[in-house]
Amino acid sequence: MTHNVFLALGSNIGDREAYLNEAIHALHGHAAIAVVRMSSIYETAPVGYTDQEPFLNQVVEVQTTLSPDSLLQATQTIECSLGRKRMIRFGPRTIDLDILLFNRENIEKEQLQIPHPRMWERLFVLMPLAELVPDLYVESRGQTVRALCEAFSEREGISLWRPAIEIEVAMCLKK
Repeated sequence: MTHNVFLALGSNIGDREAYLNEAIHALHGHAAIAVVRMSSIYETAPVGYTDQEPFLNQVVEVQTTLSPDSLLQATQTIECSLGRKRMIRFGPRTIDLDILLFNRENIEKEQLQIPHPRMWERLFVLMPLAELVPDLYVESRGQTVRALCEAFSEREGISLWRPAIEIEVAMCLKK
């Protein structure tokens, strides 16, 4: 069975955009994962632990035959291969891959919560997600992703870094 999944990507160490691209290539290179679409990339101020460099954030839609637990393991393997070190909660990282949505499932486990528990509070997740699925209705919030995104009164600290069309062209040229 194929599952429709949305993943958030973030990086704020080194060549941030290269880390996003390498993570996308690693996801797509996995035998059980296909990258379907990518949002634009946004530059965002750090949240939580703020004494660090700005992040680049993006959301990708993938299709996979992996279970949620196996997908989590695959994303963590990719993070590790790209030098991710878990030193400070919400701290600097080469790459961060979070499972936002897995089909329309709700999963509550010690190591995995889907939908991602803080995604509704983070404009840097909602803006790129709204590019991909603006009319997705979020039952627990009683609104669409677009409406949740538009409800943020504060937009400071987030700006467009690279539009999705430029990313798609660049990815095609690398093939």
